[in-house]
Amino acid sequence: MSRVTRASARQAAATSTPKVTSPLSSQARRANIKAESTDEKPSKRKTTTKSPTKSSSKRIKTEDDDDALPATPAKRVKKDPSEDDSPAAKPKVSPSGASPNTLQAKKLKAFDQFSAKSPFPDFAHPTAEEAKLAHRILTSLHGARTRPDTVKAPTSRAGCGDSPSVLDALVRTILSQNTSDANSTRAKRSMDAVYGGSDEWAAIAAGGASKLQEAIKCGGLAAVKSKVILGILEQAKARYGAYSLDHMFDKTDEEAMRELIGFQGVGPKTASCVLLFCLRRESFAVDTHVWRITGLLGWRPKTASRDETYAHLDVRIPDEDKYGLHILLVKHGKVCDECKAGGKNLGKCALRKAFRDKAKGVAGASPELPDEDEDENGDVKEETKDKVKEEAKDEDEES
Repeated sequence: MSRVTRASARQAAATSTPKVTSPLSSQARRANIKAESTDEKPSKRKTTTKSPTKSSSKRIKTEDDDDALPATPAKRVKKDPSEDDSPAAKPKVSPSGASPNTLQAKKLKAFDQFSAKSPFPDFAHPTAEEAKLAHRILTSLHGARTRPDTVKAPTSRAGCGDSPSVLDALVRTILSQNTSDANSTRAKRSMDAVYGGSDEWAAIAAGGASKLQEAIKCGGLAAVKSKVILGILEQAKARYGAYSLDHMFDKTDEEAMRELIGFQGVGPKTASCVLLFCLRRESFAVDTHVWRITGLLGWRPKTASRDETYAHLDVRIPDEDKYGLHILLVKHGKVCDECKAGGKNLGKCALRKAFRDKAKGVAGASPELPDEDEDENGDVKEETKDKVKEEAKDEDEES
């Protein structure tokens, strides 16, 4: 199936204005408060809103595209003691409070709506030239990133989708959700040690949720991730008669994406990583680093969620730049003092300076690097490269 061209990103999209509710009078508020305190217990659930301008610098990762992975899993009113011991057991209600079928339908509807066009058709950034400029700057700072001829599953780290097995790539990416690279690697190594090696899917399925949860607890959110992994194994076996998803190599990008996000706990970011690294497709995955930096560059609306940012950037960034630019943005987001979480604009980051007009709504309008960062040939000066490379010295290399 041919991919829809980026021209469709220019299509007009209807917008809606949220209704504004008039504030209650002080007397009415007091009456409501009194009624709530006598009729029911106050809810302990904390509602959060996506706000790219107030991200915490203490959090390692926050991925909002994975429907089964909240920052704090909701408490269950009552737990069946046998639930964790059955590999076939599945929660009827997800931690987010909606049924799996409802969440699946919501994800697929959102994907179908924006699979070939941006949710922000009037937002003109990044242009192809802006994407290539950023790619050139990041390459000069961190080195080029090119796709390898063959995909090999790493043994020294969990990775994020880089495995020749689709199922293994998916599980590795799930382990990487909402945690650091070091923690996901510890979880993968622990899981392999407990079950006698990598890809021991039958043993994992037979062992049940309690055993898997204990094996991967060092990676964070083990209770939720163990259920997600077991649910995927159960569905793969039931649908295809084997613990394998390698049939996706024969699927189109859209077909593979739809099937992946159809699994509970798998959102656009996770699915896009599997497409990009395992299936070797041109998909622009948006993790917390990519989302943060593209906001700084003015490549997305300030209020855009990660899922919306993925849908927007995937149609605007040229296919030939998606692999390298994704990896370089992740790398830069980890090591640049100005672009990492909680970083401050010191006016020295070559990437941010190149897009300094973004605050005026014309991101990338000044395509030239500032003079102090260029040599006589127009290339980034060695001292600028060395500064960022020195910061990256002790960092793990991104795949």
